[in-house]
Amino acid sequence: MPGHVILIVRSWPRLSQTFILDEVLAMERRGRELTIVSLAHSGEQRRQPQVDKVRAPVRFLDVGGFWARWSRTADHALVLTADPMRYVATLFHVLANPGLSRGYATCSAIRCFDHAVVVAALAYRLRRSGARTPHVHAHFAHDPALVGMLTRRLTGLPFSFTAHARDLYQIPTAGLVARAAAADAVVTCCQVNADYIAKTVPAAVRPPVKVIHHGVELDRFTPTLRAPGPGMLLVSVGRLVEKKGYADLLRACTALAEAGYRFRCEIYGDGPLRRQLTELSTELGLGDLVSFRGERDRDEIAHALARTDVFVLTPCVTDDGDRDGIPNVLVEAMACAVPVVTTATGGVPELVRSGENGLVAPPGDVDAIAAHLGALVADPELRRRLGESGRRTVESEYDVEAAALALEAVFDPRTPLATEVVP
Repeated sequence: MPGHVILIVRSWPRLSQTFILDEVLAMERRGRELTIVSLAHSGEQRRQPQVDKVRAPVRFLDVGGFWARWSRTADHALVLTADPMRYVATLFHVLANPGLSRGYATCSAIRCFDHAVVVAALAYRLRRSGARTPHVHAHFAHDPALVGMLTRRLTGLPFSFTAHARDLYQIPTAGLVARAAAADAVVTCCQVNADYIAKTVPAAVRPPVKVIHHGVELDRFTPTLRAPGPGMLLVSVGRLVEKKGYADLLRACTALAEAGYRFRCEIYGDGPLRRQLTELSTELGLGDLVSFRGERDRDEIAHALARTDVFVLTPCVTDDGDRDGIPNVLVEAMACAVPVVTTATGGVPELVRSGENGLVAPPGDVDAIAAHLGALVADPELRRRLGESGRRTVESEYDVEAAALALEAVFDPRTPLATEVVP
């Protein structure tokens, strides 16, 4: 079992990426030593309070200035002298294949090589300090996985990555195949993603593909007794971007109001579509029925869920292929025994089984979304039954401690990994 995991992320800390934060904290509770390498600072003003509990050191690679340049020069010298052939071969590979960074990316291939040298130097220093062979794991299949892949070529260290959503579907096939072929394992959060990887990466070079659901802290998101109010409270949480389908939700709220239902809808989150969605809400005449509450940390979201009668999230697949995997906020709401209404996008149907532990509409089907909301608003027994079933689903399949244990098996070279997809 590796004594140290080098975790590569695109930016740190991200308010919306609670699944990475939860994973880190769960592994640290299990005694795992980690170093987080972040390609950039997140630049966000608000962050999750639990970030302060992370013990792992964080190395940011977007730091400028004389000392940063000097440090990188020293890293290149260390990696070059440690294994000249690997260094030169990896550099030539990057120069010959600039398309490795095509598609959804923020770094060029040569910039990813420069980042990989820093990670490789970190790994060499860890080994010199007495640490056992580090394992390199990247979150997201675009830039972080490319950096991890190049680190593997520079050092020969074991390497794996987790593919999520946009990062998986918006990189070219050749880039995904190259990353997967270099990996000891690929992890993803839902079966639909695993199936896509199986179809895209030839069996001859495809490593084991493991589905590990992002778990939640079951003692943080718990059922509460909701005080009755004058109308039903609907809550949605997510970034205000196209793939979250908020325009569909607003139109469904209009249909719900026109049908005479009494409710309020609170939308938590921010993003580039906030002004557009606010204007749409006004055009639809929703007035005080819908309010945009802005970004909130998870403690505030947990407090909001404690007041929630129905949680709703209506994601879709955009024209450029962007989509969700399994949104963590759905898992959190279900952990709180809040009945959910959602749409059959990405891996959502793997979590929410319509009529059993929630209600699922086709993506973009405003009438179906409104009908599901109306059914829950009108039927307290249905809300109770679906909410309780949702909690049981999360307890059995989405516990963060179980997810951390499964991920540790990926990091352990003694654990034989069987693929979870049909070739």
